[in-house]
Amino acid sequence: MDCIQVNKIRSYGYTGYLPEERVLGQWFEVDLTLWLDLAPAGESDDIKDTLDYRQAIDTVKQLIANSKVSLVEKLASAIADALLELDRVERVQVRLSKPAAPIPDFGGTITIDITRPLVE
Repeated sequence: MDCIQVNKIRSYGYTGYLPEERVLGQWFEVDLTLWLDLAPAGESDDIKDTLDYRQAIDTVKQLIANSKVSLVEKLASAIADALLELDRVERVQVRLSKPAAPIPDFGGTITIDITRPLVE
C-alpha cells in the first residue's frame, strides 16, 4: 500500500491533564502517515486522483486548536478518526507529541503513536 507522510505539523492547543494546560495551552506537533492508493494520481498527474494533503494539515490544526480534552490519547484518536473520513484514506498513523510537557525536571518529549484502519 502506498502512503503520504506529512511531518512536523505544529499547532497551539489546549489539551492536557492539568487544568492550566486547558487554559494556558501549549504547542503540539504531529507526524502523519496516510495510506492510500497513489497509482491513479501517478498515472493521471491530477490532484483529484489523490489526497490533497493540505486538507489533512488543516484538519489536524483545527482539532488541536479547538479540542479541550484531558488526554493526548483522546486528541490523537480524534485526529485519526477525522483523517479516516477524508476521501481515499484507508489507514492512518498519527504521532502526536507534546514537546514541553509540564513535568518537573523533564526536558523530553511525550509522543502518542496510534495507527487506525478504515472500518466500513
